[in-house]
Amino acid sequence: MNLILIDDMVKNILKSRVYEAAVETPLTFAPKISAETGCRVFLKREDLQPVHSFKIRGAYNKISQLNPEQKKRGIIAASAGNHAQGVALAAQKLGISALIIMPKTTPSIKVDAVAGYGADIELHGDNYSEASVYCRLREKETGRTYVHPFNDPLVIAGQGTIGKEILEQLPDVTHVFVAVGGGGLIGGIASYIKALRPEVQVISVEPEDSSCLAASIAAGKRVELPHVGIFADGVAVKQMGDLTFDIARRLVDGCVTVTTDQVCSAIKSTFEDTRSILEPAGALALAGLRKYGLSADAQAVAICSGANMTFERLQQITERTLIGSGKEALISVTMPERPGSLHEFCTRVVGDRSITEFSYRKGHPSDAHVLIGIAVSGDADRAVLLEKIRHAGFGCDDLTDDDTAKEHIRHMVGGYSSSAGGEVFYEIEFPERSGALGDFLTVLNDQWNISLFHYRTAASDTGKVLIGFETVENGNLEQALNTAGYSWDCVNGKRCIHLYVSPDSGRQA
Repeated sequence: MNLILIDDMVKNILKSRVYEAAVETPLTFAPKISAETGCRVFLKREDLQPVHSFKIRGAYNKISQLNPEQKKRGIIAASAGNHAQGVALAAQKLGISALIIMPKTTPSIKVDAVAGYGADIELHGDNYSEASVYCRLREKETGRTYVHPFNDPLVIAGQGTIGKEILEQLPDVTHVFVAVGGGGLIGGIASYIKALRPEVQVISVEPEDSSCLAASIAAGKRVELPHVGIFADGVAVKQMGDLTFDIARRLVDGCVTVTTDQVCSAIKSTFEDTRSILEPAGALALAGLRKYGLSADAQAVAICSGANMTFERLQQITERTLIGSGKEALISVTMPERPGSLHEFCTRVVGDRSITEFSYRKGHPSDAHVLIGIAVSGDADRAVLLEKIRHAGFGCDDLTDDDTAKEHIRHMVGGYSSSAGGEVFYEIEFPERSGALGDFLTVLNDQWNISLFHYRTAASDTGKVLIGFETVENGNLEQALNTAGYSWDCVNGKRCIHLYVSPDSGRQA
C-alpha cells in the first residue's frame, strides 16, 4: 500500500457511515491503572457498543455501501464471535438478509446473540478455519456478498473511526495500544492517526502464542503460524490479511506480546477501574500497555475492543489473575515425609505471607512434593522467597510460569503410578462439542492404556486435556494422535510432570 492509498483510507474513514449503527464510545480515565503505571492511562470503551465490540463499525461500513443488487442477494460471513454479531446487527439495521456460518463449537450464548439480530445461522466444522472454508463454498452457492472480518478496505475504514474519535477526545495523546488478530482494527486506527499525528506511537499487542504480526514484521513478509493459542480467541488468527499487513508494517511503531496471565490481570484491572468485564481479546491492549513501560509524561490509550464472554470463563480467568499481576508464586516444595515438616515450613518460610493454595497427596515413603501458592509482592519478592525456602533446607521448583502446572497439575491430586512400562504424557486440544472425546478414543482404537486423564472446561470453543498413556514406544501413538486431527504436544520434559506425574519421581498428581 502506498501513501496515496493511505490518503484514500483516511477519506473513507471520514465519510464512513458507522454512526447509523455504532456509537461514539467514551474515553475513560483509569485512575488505579494510571497510579500503577505512573502515567495517565485512558480506556477506549468499545465494549460499550451495541454488540459489545468494535466489530459493528467495520461491518456496517462495508454492508451499508453495497450496491442495490448486492443488498438484494444478501450477505454471508464466517465467525465464531464478535464479527458475526456485528454483521448480523448491521444487516438487521439495513433490512438485508444475512447468513452466518459458525463452528459447531461456538458457545450457545454467541449463537443466540446472532440469531437475536435476525440472521440465519449454519453450524459447520470444529473451528473457525473449517467454518470459513465452508462459508466461501456457500458464498458461491447462494450468490451472497462475503463480508470479510478484517481484510477489506471498507471494514478497515470503519474500524478507523476509533482513531478519529481518540484524536478528538484526547488531542495530546502520545501512545495508542491496539489488540491485533487479523489486523483490521490496527490498520484503520494507524491509518488515521499517522496521517494527522505521525508523532503518536501506535503499538500492537498480541498473545505470545498468537503473534502473527510480530512474526511477519520480523520476517519482512506475511507468515502463517503453524499453531495459535486459544485463550484470547478473538485474536486467534494464523495469518494476517495482505492488506492489513501492508498497512501495519508501514505504520505500526512497535509490537508487544503478552502472556495469558498478564491478560487475566488486565481484565481484573479494568474491572477495578470501570466495574466492567472484558473478554480476553478485549483486555489485550491494556495488558500490552502495562508491560510496555511508559514515561511519566505519557498520555496512553488502550482499546477495550470487546466484552463478549461466557460467564463460566470467569473462573479460569480469576485463577490466573494473581499470577498475572505478579502477586502469587506457584511453587513445588520437596519436604521430608514425616510429622512436623509442614509446620516447620510454615514457621521458617511462610511466616506472615498468605498461602493461596495447598495441594498434597502422600505417595512416596521418604519425600513429599507439595504444590503451594504463596502471596508475593512481585518478581523480586518471589526470588527472595525461593532463596528462603532453599536456605531452610527444602527443595523447591518455581512453577509460576508453567502453563501445564497452572492448567492441570494444580487441580490434580492422586497417587503412585506403578506402570512397569513407563508413561508418556500429552497435552491435547479438543473441540468443545459433544462426542469429541469419543471420536478421539475411536481413533486410538484401544491400543494404549490411559493412565491419567485431566480436563477442565474453559467455557470456550476449545479445551485442553492432559493425558498419560502406559507405553514403552510412542511412535505409533503419535501417528494415531495425528490421525485424530487434534493439536497435541508431548510434555514429558516439563519439570512439573517429573515432580507430579512421572514414574521417575515415584509420584503422580
